[in-house]
Amino acid sequence: MNEKATRNTQKLKSIASFLPFLKPYKKQLLVATISLVLAACATLVVPLCFRKIIDLGFGDISHEQINLTFINLFVAAFVLAFASALRYYMVSWLGERVTSDIRKAVYSHIIVQSPEFFETQQSGELLSRINNDTSIVQILVGTSISMAVRNVFLLLGGMTMMLITSIKLSLLILATLLLTVIPIMIMGKKVRQLSRNSQDKIALASAIAGEKINAILTVQSFANEQKEIKAFNTSIEASFLASKTRSAARGKLTFVAILLGFTSIITVLWLGAYAVSNKEISSGELTQFFLYAVIVAGSIAALSEVLGDVQRAIGASDRLLELLVIQSKVQSPKAPFSPPSEMSKAISINIQGLNFHYPSISTNVLSDIFLNVQAGEKIAIVGPSGSGKTSLFKLIQRFYDPQSGIISFDGVDIKRYQLDDLRKLIGVVPQDISIFSDNALENIRYGDENASDDEVVKVSKIAFVDEFISKLPDGYSTFLGDRGVRLSGGQKQRIAIARALLKNPPLLLLDEATSSLDAESERLVQQALEEAMKGRTTIVIAHRLATVKKADRIVVMENGRIVEIGDHSSLVNNGGLYSQLAKLQFTDA
Repeated sequence: MNEKATRNTQKLKSIASFLPFLKPYKKQLLVATISLVLAACATLVVPLCFRKIIDLGFGDISHEQINLTFINLFVAAFVLAFASALRYYMVSWLGERVTSDIRKAVYSHIIVQSPEFFETQQSGELLSRINNDTSIVQILVGTSISMAVRNVFLLLGGMTMMLITSIKLSLLILATLLLTVIPIMIMGKKVRQLSRNSQDKIALASAIAGEKINAILTVQSFANEQKEIKAFNTSIEASFLASKTRSAARGKLTFVAILLGFTSIITVLWLGAYAVSNKEISSGELTQFFLYAVIVAGSIAALSEVLGDVQRAIGASDRLLELLVIQSKVQSPKAPFSPPSEMSKAISINIQGLNFHYPSISTNVLSDIFLNVQAGEKIAIVGPSGSGKTSLFKLIQRFYDPQSGIISFDGVDIKRYQLDDLRKLIGVVPQDISIFSDNALENIRYGDENASDDEVVKVSKIAFVDEFISKLPDGYSTFLGDRGVRLSGGQKQRIAIARALLKNPPLLLLDEATSSLDAESERLVQQALEEAMKGRTTIVIAHRLATVKKADRIVVMENGRIVEIGDHSSLVNNGGLYSQLAKLQFTDA
């Protein structure tokens, strides 16, 4: 298969890939098709009525014949109006319905991707694809396909009736109309390329805006508002220029298609006038031929418009397909292990020979990790920044899979778990807390969507969240602002702790869970955590002495390796890395 054929096949695949989204709506598609055919047939009947009127002459026919002819025209008009209205409603409904389904499918596909996927994707660009590109596909499904089918039907029907009316004139007009196809195909290819470029530029502008808005405090603290405005404006201008170029190319395509189409028809009608003069055809037949020629020309013009939409839709489809074909490297097994319906309050963890590097880099961030954690044990992990502590947490949650080694829960490799089942066993309090655009109650309930209001309030009191939420204007119904801008770092952290407590998991992972708290808040939350950790397996990344001292064992990491394991006293006496960290970091804890 040559390169051109391969590209054409890919174009068809881009459009055909969305056909499964139409399958659930076969009834609506059938109604739309029937109404489309009825409307087209009604349109094709009109020239026959006019031919009869002109050929017979108004003075030579009876009132009954006149009435019958105009009643036929009225019926054709009624069928055309009703069928067109029904077609418009059905295809618009299909467009909206299919677009909603595509958006849900794309979002559902993206949300389950592993963090590796998001290392190379900008959130703004992803949102642009979900919103803008699907809107372009909506135009294709909700308007363009219907217009294309209708006008193809009118084109074929009109050409057939033209052949019946006059083979000679029809062959002549066919020859001239074929001349319009070549420039349309050449220009259409360029429009598609420009459409894809335009959509990419719009997505880039959205990505830039999204990234900077999400980091608005950083932007403003460095007084870089004007810099970001300039960068965004430059991106918007680039997208405008790309859109302008695309629109100009599409306008040229429309101009050429309509001009050549009507030129061919006018030329043929010119010759038709001579045919009437030479008594080769009647005036009614020429009128009929003329009306069908207008229908054919109008169909060609409409198809050229549709072609532009199709070209844009192919570009949008390509971008959406790029997302839909991506498969996360971290997958649930085909035959997952089914954990007991009632898990114990604590689980054991066994880590054997773990080696890991992120997909974007080749240097190991974890090397030769061996660690056994008993059920109910409290482990503290300490070490310099970049020693691999947080990376180990990501592997335990199976956000990534290691290049070698095994992590087991109660003797079962975590790769055997369904991802949902695995992560339901783990409660996490991260350093970077995500607060959603919702009220306080729902932000805490994120830990367990089935929890009652009373259960949410109960864990809020344990995590000392209640003491500041109860002071908010609407209490637990208070909207916390975009990304929790109305909360302090310590308040966000206590909400994260409340979420973890509400989840009630057998394993707690605490990544600097008290790092943003003042001394009094830390004391209160530490009490809450100690209560929550009872009977559970807990692994804590910590720098503060109070947390480290109370651990059953301390794991010391450096450069992605475990270099020491022991309790506080023994490690201090060993004079190793932990002893140095204790002197440097823990003195004022």
